[in-house]
Amino acid sequence: MSKNRSPIVTILGHVDHGKTTLLDSIRKSKIASGEHGGITQRIGGYEIKTKISGYDNDVITFIDTPGHEAFSKLRSRGATVADIAILIIDAVDSVMPQTIESIAHIKEAKIPYIVAINKIDLPGAKPEKVKKDLLKYEVVTEGLGGEVPTVLISASKNEGITELLESLLLISSEIDLKYDPKNPVQAYIIETNKDRRGTVVSAIIKDGSLHVGDTVYTNSEKIRIRALINDLGKQVIEVEPSTPFEILGFSNIPKVGSQITAKEQEIKKFKSKDDQSVPMQVDMETLLGTSTPEAKKLPVVLKADSHGTLEAILNALKDNDNIEIILSTVGGIHRSDIFLAKSTKAIVIGFSTTVNNEVKILAKQEKVVVKTYEIIYELLDELEEVSELIHEKEENEKNLKAQANILATFVLDGENAVGGLVTKGKVNIGDNVEVYRNNKLIGKTKLISLRIRAKTVQEVKKDQEFGMQTNPVLDIKQGDVVKFIL
Repeated sequence: MSKNRSPIVTILGHVDHGKTTLLDSIRKSKIASGEHGGITQRIGGYEIKTKISGYDNDVITFIDTPGHEAFSKLRSRGATVADIAILIIDAVDSVMPQTIESIAHIKEAKIPYIVAINKIDLPGAKPEKVKKDLLKYEVVTEGLGGEVPTVLISASKNEGITELLESLLLISSEIDLKYDPKNPVQAYIIETNKDRRGTVVSAIIKDGSLHVGDTVYTNSEKIRIRALINDLGKQVIEVEPSTPFEILGFSNIPKVGSQITAKEQEIKKFKSKDDQSVPMQVDMETLLGTSTPEAKKLPVVLKADSHGTLEAILNALKDNDNIEIILSTVGGIHRSDIFLAKSTKAIVIGFSTTVNNEVKILAKQEKVVVKTYEIIYELLDELEEVSELIHEKEENEKNLKAQANILATFVLDGENAVGGLVTKGKVNIGDNVEVYRNNKLIGKTKLISLRIRAKTVQEVKKDQEFGMQTNPVLDIKQGDVVKFIL
């Protein structure tokens, strides 16, 4: 039976724009004395009793992450933990580089969000300017004809906090958050550490429930839950969704963002995708391979040394339909850029920017392509080449009528022939054929003969094995992929 669950909220924004002050203000005003302290500092989450009536529940859980880097680290491993985000912006400083990054992270997560304009008590506060500045990044607030709610606050003076919490409860009721305690558990790790108790894992559940004694799996190990501790530091027998808690029972420290599940086979798939080590080759094929057939665009995180350079690059790319700029800011390439690129399947491009060894190592671990340039036309020429390849790939996909895997080569009636299995579409005599080896086009030819076993046929359908001959004859080998083009 489905039950309502409270919303899980994260706060993102530029450094010093008031995230920590806002969390402190909420905790002090909405959590009873003695119910917060050391446990909330290590658990990574806070459960707030708002005491606001008129909604399905009056509880909100805040995930306290170090910012957009941790948020995107969760996202890069498939963990959309937060239900709602708060984008906090200083009313004096307005939109800053990390504000722009935060907007990109929130939009990629595809979750609703509220703009909290902070420090409205200061003499230089200009909330209307903040709203107008946000338009440049396609954030249209309610006051300007959009749907993004805006709340004016002063976190240091505890002004506007109740209005902000009520807005969160309103959004929560609109998106109708539900769970079923009998469903298989769906939980995500939000923090890890070691103390006198051993390995301590902080987690939050989105569906199902966990009990002391349960056997669960992560991408690193199978564990039996030894103890569960809630956000008040008390041991409990059971935890349900949206409540932050700690688990004891891990032997090793799992990765932040890892999924906790009761099904071992799901974790094996999860692990193979996340932990597999693959050497990174930064070449044109790698860049092209980054763009998925569904997207038909190359996502790019762009960093430059100055606003002037950044503007020039963006202006040169504005009419390029095959390049999608996920983020464009001034500054060096940082860890947060790698995690954003990972979660958006983007490449990172830097112009006259620095990349330290720590970031290079992280990029290799996360299998993110990083390319840097010192000459602007080289950057633009390479992106234009990638764009043309994507366009060509898109056109080929439009004209693709069938595809097959080559299983064997043999001689038929004294001529070279190959045998294959149709994996997509329908093959006909007279089709144009493209042969691919290791994702690279090695030649084009035409289909002149088609057989199923010994019988000559005019067409072969999906999941059927066949033999074929082409003219001109190409050096087709077992393991090649052939595409049949209109």
